[in-house]
Amino acid sequence: MVVPSDGAVSTLLPALRDVLDGRGAALTPVAPDGDPSVREALRVGEPIDDDVALVVTTSGTTGAPKGAQLTGAALRASADATHDRLGGPGRWLLALPPHHIAGIQVVVRSLLAGTTPVQLDVATGFDVDQLPAAVAALGSARRYTSLVATQLAKALRTPAATAALAELDAVLLGGGPAPQPILDAAAAAGVRVVRTYGMSETAGGCVYDGVPLSEVRVRIGADGRIAIGGPTLARGYRNRVEPDPFAEPGWFQTDDVGALDDSGRLSVLGRADDAISTGGLTVLPGPVEAVLCTHPAVSECAVFGITDDRLGQRVAAAVVVAGVTPPTLEALRAHVAASLDATAAPRELHIVDALPRRGIGKLDRKALVRQFSR
Repeated sequence: MVVPSDGAVSTLLPALRDVLDGRGAALTPVAPDGDPSVREALRVGEPIDDDVALVVTTSGTTGAPKGAQLTGAALRASADATHDRLGGPGRWLLALPPHHIAGIQVVVRSLLAGTTPVQLDVATGFDVDQLPAAVAALGSARRYTSLVATQLAKALRTPAATAALAELDAVLLGGGPAPQPILDAAAAAGVRVVRTYGMSETAGGCVYDGVPLSEVRVRIGADGRIAIGGPTLARGYRNRVEPDPFAEPGWFQTDDVGALDDSGRLSVLGRADDAISTGGLTVLPGPVEAVLCTHPAVSECAVFGITDDRLGQRVAAAVVVAGVTPPTLEALRAHVAASLDATAAPRELHIVDALPRRGIGKLDRKALVRQFSR
């Protein structure tokens, strides 16, 4: 197993090439400054099935880290399906850490396309001033990158970075839902965003703009949770997990709630464990956040549940202000109630400088619950 010490593609590229070709030991890329307990939990150095190419640490916020065991076949299936959906192989810009599945897949797609990715140094943050030169270095063939919403939002605030992204054939956007105003701003600037849904257990994004990739299957359970099947699935976890979301052969049971329309397009509504039970009704944060972010005084927001003696939980919102004048709770409640049931309107408002995030930029909702619980 190989652990990149500096996060450089030069370390990961040859090792990934070997495991994709069936040579060499399975890889476990971890952050250079990662917690040593991760290596212990993922049993680095212990025997592993011969066809496992990669063990990717998931980004769970509680309990021991889980390692999704991905075969070379799963990684190839994901990369091939991505290129098929996007219109063919191309040159990739790596703007995500290469120890996360989204970053790893940029390297895998590059290998299968016979190219070398251009890498941004994101060890100390995402520097949008690097984007114009990096995009220029990709050449004139088809050009792609993968970003998370916070990176896209930052790039859109800089004209040169925005223009650079607009030159790309596609910008894959993952790591969680993106506020609609950001998507609208990207579209207005000519940035071709493809919203992706997936996880380490599915070898990265497997649903693009709500439509499953080739051979990927999606179904919704009786409890509303999304299940995913197909050739991109991991071979279970490196460590024991109960209940096992891979228990049903050929399927992975996610913790996300979703819906399929008549055409089979998937809408991801949020995580089941983020649902707020208030006054006997269930409120999912995602739809509330989508409405709040359309308020002109809201730049970013997060909705979460706070324990309440009368209601069980009350709906709370943390808001990053757009401009200088913060919104009032009454204004936001009215704004939400105009589009959703009044039960979904926040009863508590917290103005924050920034939302807590983890990993590659995923919202840390549990940190907000801890911070504002009384």
